[in-house]
Amino acid sequence: MIDGRKLVLVMPAYNAEGTLERTVAEIPKLVDQIILVDDGSTDGTVALSLRLGLHTIVHDRNRGYGANQKTCYSEALDCGAEIVVMVHPDYQYTPKLVPALAHCISSGLYDVALGSRILGGRALAGGMPLYKYVANRALTAIENVLVGQKLSEYHTGYRAFSRRLLETLPLHENSDDFVFDNEVLIQAAFFGFNIAEVTCPTSYIAEASTIGLGRSIVYGLGVLRVACDYRLAKLGLVQPQFLAESGRTLSGYSSQTRH
Repeated sequence: MIDGRKLVLVMPAYNAEGTLERTVAEIPKLVDQIILVDDGSTDGTVALSLRLGLHTIVHDRNRGYGANQKTCYSEALDCGAEIVVMVHPDYQYTPKLVPALAHCISSGLYDVALGSRILGGRALAGGMPLYKYVANRALTAIENVLVGQKLSEYHTGYRAFSRRLLETLPLHENSDDFVFDNEVLIQAAFFGFNIAEVTCPTSYIAEASTIGLGRSIVYGLGVLRVACDYRLAKLGLVQPQFLAESGRTLSGYSSQTRH
């Protein structure tokens, strides 16, 4: 509980057995509930999650990073969350900053808070590959121009959201793949939600999940498409479905195996 609001932490997991316990050990006590959604892991992630006492949901197959998050947020809303923080269970981001991100939301000043690897200037020291760093900076610069924001990065996986935002954005229209993260921020900007950033360290340890060069290129092209869609929609030239008003929410997104 934070400022009287239920705080739920969600973890989209895929083959995270080697880092899950380390991540959970750093989650602050003020978190009311931890939800792990396993996206068809082939290791012992599910068994370990259950052993740690986490609220565990299992996809029957690998549905993709975006689809995993849709389940995470749907379940968090169904559990009564008022603030939702996403932390990857691969220990790339320390959960010690959950209170800082959650306070940005509980203040009522922001509906999105990002843990930025770029703000503190320690991304490369934390092991971020040089090509990823350069791509991150280049894509962020282009997006800031097209979207009219001044964010240090759009590509962090460490995020906090208000219930109001999760109930408002048409997240079900977003990709089931990695570009989902970017679409959420573009939607937040499009619908007028305020975005905060908190500097955070990152750790690219051997066990941390990452995508290869090929998928990174596909992601980068998707990011550019999403930013262009935003600008064209603001000009009234197109109306992409993921930026259209919708009465549907993620509540009851899909039936999964719960433990």
